[in-house]
Amino acid sequence: MAAAQDEFRKRGKKHFMGGQHHAKRWRGSRELEVGMQGILITCNMNQRKCTAEAFNLLSEYADQLYGPEKLEEDAGACSEEEGVEDALKKEVAQLRACDAKQERRFQALESGANNVIFIRTRNLESDKLVHHILSDLHATKKKKTRVILRMLPVTGTCRAFPDDMLKYLSTFLEPWFKKPNCATYQIAFKARNNSHNKRDDVIKAIAGLVGKLNPKNKVDLTHPDLTIILEVIKSVCCVSVVREYTRYRKYNLQEVLKDDEPKKEDSGTGTEKAAEAPAGEEEAAKKEEDGTGTEKADEAPAGEEEAAKEEECDTVAEPAAGGSEDEKKHPGEEDTQEESAMEDDDIKRGGDGE
Repeated sequence: MAAAQDEFRKRGKKHFMGGQHHAKRWRGSRELEVGMQGILITCNMNQRKCTAEAFNLLSEYADQLYGPEKLEEDAGACSEEEGVEDALKKEVAQLRACDAKQERRFQALESGANNVIFIRTRNLESDKLVHHILSDLHATKKKKTRVILRMLPVTGTCRAFPDDMLKYLSTFLEPWFKKPNCATYQIAFKARNNSHNKRDDVIKAIAGLVGKLNPKNKVDLTHPDLTIILEVIKSVCCVSVVREYTRYRKYNLQEVLKDDEPKKEDSGTGTEKAAEAPAGEEEAAKKEEDGTGTEKADEAPAGEEEAAKEEECDTVAEPAAGGSEDEKKHPGEEDTQEESAMEDDDIKRGGDGE
């Protein structure tokens, strides 16, 4: 009984899951491939909303640079005079060219990594378009996106293997770094879902290649003239050379809007410090006045009082001493007066006796 139930469960599982498994189809034409050009866009979790924002933003600025998009209209119906064979030939030609007619200026493809969207571009230069978007957002400070983080142009793609990358970059980098052209540069490398390339090895190999193109090319990690961007996703390497990469915060749309905030904070802290400095000086001056000034004020009267007391003591003592001397001298004078008076009495008495 138990064996029959197990067989039934196994049969039921294959029956219900088999149909769904075979219903999946491979969508190779909707994925990032070698030979494409476009824009890599990174987001945070919400890919559908990111795709919608990207289409709106790119269409807005593409209309400014290249004008509105023109779609080719299908040919009209055949006239009655034309034969059936001619009508069939036209229909076949229209079906063959249907794909080319329906291709739009921007087309969203699967990049092969989470939170990364690749938008394929046609009949426009992706690096100029992205630079124009960043420069306008940097100047106006208008927030036009919520989900998009970074927007990186892709002007060339190749297979993501070291030999293929060096072979492709040897010709791709010539317009910027080959003699007589030279510039300061840095290399920004990022690999997703790929373990064939190590970051340090790739950077050293590309730096050596740029040095061979022109020895005057120098590395500058703070303010380079050009930045070589390498984005490896699975087996495809996306390459581009951009300007003002550090000025626009590594092409991060959210950080570009915050470019002036640190300056405002610095100015605020500077004013606060400038405001606090006089207060501190005033407090220090008050403390000095309260401390040293009062001490001096207290010490000075005390010294004067002691000096005055000493002078008073000296002046009082001197007259007292002088008074005692006078007192000693006055009794002597009285004795001489008494003696003179007694002599006068004796003389008088003698005269009377005579």
